[in-house]
Amino acid sequence: MTDNRRARRSAPRSGCASGSVIALDVGGTHIKGAVVAGSRIVDADEWRTDPGRGADAVIDTVMQCAGELHARALRHGQEPKAAGIVVPGLVDEGEGMALLAPNLGWSEIPVRLWFTEHLDLPVAFGHDVRAGGIAESRLGAGRGCSDFAFVPVGTGIAAALFIDGRPHTGAHGFAGELGHLIVRPGGEPCGCGNRGCLEAIASASAIARRYSEITGHTGLSAKDVRLRAGSGDRTAGRVWNDAIEALADGLAGLTALLDLERVIIGGGLARAGDSYLSPLRSALADRLAFRRPPKLVPARLGHRAGCLGAALLAQDLLDQGTG
Repeated sequence: MTDNRRARRSAPRSGCASGSVIALDVGGTHIKGAVVAGSRIVDADEWRTDPGRGADAVIDTVMQCAGELHARALRHGQEPKAAGIVVPGLVDEGEGMALLAPNLGWSEIPVRLWFTEHLDLPVAFGHDVRAGGIAESRLGAGRGCSDFAFVPVGTGIAAALFIDGRPHTGAHGFAGELGHLIVRPGGEPCGCGNRGCLEAIASASAIARRYSEITGHTGLSAKDVRLRAGSGDRTAGRVWNDAIEALADGLAGLTALLDLERVIIGGGLARAGDSYLSPLRSALADRLAFRRPPKLVPARLGHRAGCLGAALLAQDLLDQGTG
């Protein structure tokens, strides 16, 4: 396990600080971890996930990361009282299960049970995007807003939905799968098995893939496509605009159903700034001519949102007296 980046930062005040906690945000590319004491990030690091090694190897790596963070906390004189772990895919938060996380190779993994035994600590378990939404709600761009969607747009697309100030999980815990809303019936194939899903058109990976399929140019990122579009590449411009139009369709549907006050855009594409957000705002307003569109804003916490959300979930355990 290699230390890629190490940082010590001050976290925004959460309002729910209770002891030192370990936080882990397990993604398909990186595992982000932190030790959080009250409102302060004592230590933070990032490791490669490398899911091609298989599900068991990924689990072992995450456990090693958790153990390392525990040891670092002790070196800082901060004995951990709880841990929070968040993962992508379909999760059962009540049972502490990762039901299906294709990017990790996980299926029916009892995450909370295994990590509780491994760390000998109470463990909070959740969905990475929902945890990121909780962090944005308490610490970031969602503060003071009761009805909003946090929509990270990166390799995939999902949404954390907040209604009356609380995260909405749905009847089975799967609410917010915005990326698999069909916006172009019969269109691009999606990894979920359907065609025309938003994720297959508007995600960063889809933008890069679609441009490559049309032009034959490989190894480019969504950022590269955006820069080519800005330089007058018509194919890049068409792929980029298709992604914005498709996302606007999805967000318009969410707004019509939920009467959102705010939409917070996160993920890698949000870092494109106004070249992405300005046309998205216009396209969304065009689709909501009968009403005022929600305020569309960039996320404030960036790539830290999921990890900070995991810390908040762990702190909530302590506040509730679970620890």
